[in-house]
Amino acid sequence: MPVVNQKTIVMSKTSMLRSIVASPSIDFLMETHNGLSARIAEEAGFVGLWASGLAISASLAVRDSNEASWTQVLEVLEFMSDATSVPILLDGDTGYGNFNNMRRLVKKLEQRGIAGVCIEDKLFPKTNSFIRGEHQELADIGEFCGKIKAAKETQADEDFCVVARTEAFIVGMGLAEAVARAEAYRVAGADAILIHSKLADCREIDAFMKEWAGRHPVVIVPTKYYSTPTEHFERLGVSVVIWANQGIRAAVAAMQQTTRQIAADRHLRNVEGEVASVAELFRLCGADELLEAEKRYLPTTGRDVKAIVLAAGQGDLGTLTSDTPKALVTVKGRTILSLLADEFHRVGIRDIAVVRGFGREQVNQEGFAYIDNEQFAETRDLYSLYVARQRIEGDIVVSYGDILIKSYILHDLLADPADISIVVDAEPDQSGTRNRRDLVVTDRPYDRRSDFAKPVQLSRIIEDLPDDQANGEFIGLWKLSPKGAVTVRDALERLHERKDFSGLTVNDLLNEIALVHPISVRFVRGGWIDVDSLDDLQKASAF
Repeated sequence: MPVVNQKTIVMSKTSMLRSIVASPSIDFLMETHNGLSARIAEEAGFVGLWASGLAISASLAVRDSNEASWTQVLEVLEFMSDATSVPILLDGDTGYGNFNNMRRLVKKLEQRGIAGVCIEDKLFPKTNSFIRGEHQELADIGEFCGKIKAAKETQADEDFCVVARTEAFIVGMGLAEAVARAEAYRVAGADAILIHSKLADCREIDAFMKEWAGRHPVVIVPTKYYSTPTEHFERLGVSVVIWANQGIRAAVAAMQQTTRQIAADRHLRNVEGEVASVAELFRLCGADELLEAEKRYLPTTGRDVKAIVLAAGQGDLGTLTSDTPKALVTVKGRTILSLLADEFHRVGIRDIAVVRGFGREQVNQEGFAYIDNEQFAETRDLYSLYVARQRIEGDIVVSYGDILIKSYILHDLLADPADISIVVDAEPDQSGTRNRRDLVVTDRPYDRRSDFAKPVQLSRIIEDLPDDQANGEFIGLWKLSPKGAVTVRDALERLHERKDFSGLTVNDLLNEIALVHPISVRFVRGGWIDVDSLDDLQKASAF
């Protein structure tokens, strides 16, 4: 029943489902099989959900033959109901037994906030309709009508919906039997009729709807006749369309592809950018709410990491950067800056300040704080960092604005306990197409067989060092702890006293610090691109 307060009327889930079923316009329910898929479907805009017996069984790796007990299904439903605010219609198979099982099922569904149940006129234990359906038996009409009556007389909420599904077409009994059963189920009290067909076209549904003549709401499941336009269902007068198994099938296909890729590659670099981020999983599971609750109930909170992106330069990509800052050059329709921000977001970094200079009026996307380097034409990147020095505090990541990275690099960088850490590619690009490379000398070379119990430290960054003397390339990404931030600010102020400060780079700053303070090196092998040339831009499209 609707819950009333002084400000608004909030419909219950059962009221919402009844409204969907009774509406003169067509509505759609999406298959879901656990709490996460239910939340995703609601976010996609579905007004109601179908808790599919096939999908729930498949998610448990058992057959759709009542091998998952009804109490196991109830446990899944509880998570789905807790995760969503839209109504759920359970695919209740045959009701898991006789009329008495049906009565208990309805009680348990109502206790868990499930808005309705659909039961089918087959024998328990059921077999999926698409597995030798012509050899399956249907329940006695009178016995099935008794189940419907038992369900309706048991429900405590008058809006709880019972949908009766007839499998007459599935077993080959024809139109007359389908209509006769549907009419008996309507008279017994069903709130809607689900007419099922396994044909690849819609002719059985067409024939039923013509004969049925709109006497009661009709639900369909176009799994086999999926090519039929939705407009046709509307013209027929169908009330609800159920997309009955596409969610679990999509999940299976994606998991198969990803796991095969990982098994073949023996690393994650080729899949990390193609799968949902860990941050997205956290969001879907309500991590933000927990963080807010921790602020309310716990005496301390976790780290709050910020970022500074140095993006004041024009770049040298020909006509692409004649009027546009390099950070706004697009890769497959997205700017370099927005793609970089995506990776920050994946690891939970959302407080991002961008230092802009050339074409700064164009660098105005929402979601960033902006700091202007008014002297960008006469200065180098260290000056951009200097104008942002007030933000160098706490835990912070600093990045060049013309790089693309995989989020696992950020994960590794943030995991480094050192006060100052930089990311170095142990296998730098030697193609000769790069305009500039920040080559690095470390206190010992990269060795993938070593566990690096003792951290590798930076000795020096030198542009255009001979390759045989370098241990890697600084990719333009580094991290500071609160203590490291103080060290960097102090070094910035010292260097600012120099007359040649405007010509200094971040490399000069790191070299200055390395003389007196250890700088940890986090080695990677690929997983990033410095967009410094048109050739790099072409590689970025594949990246």
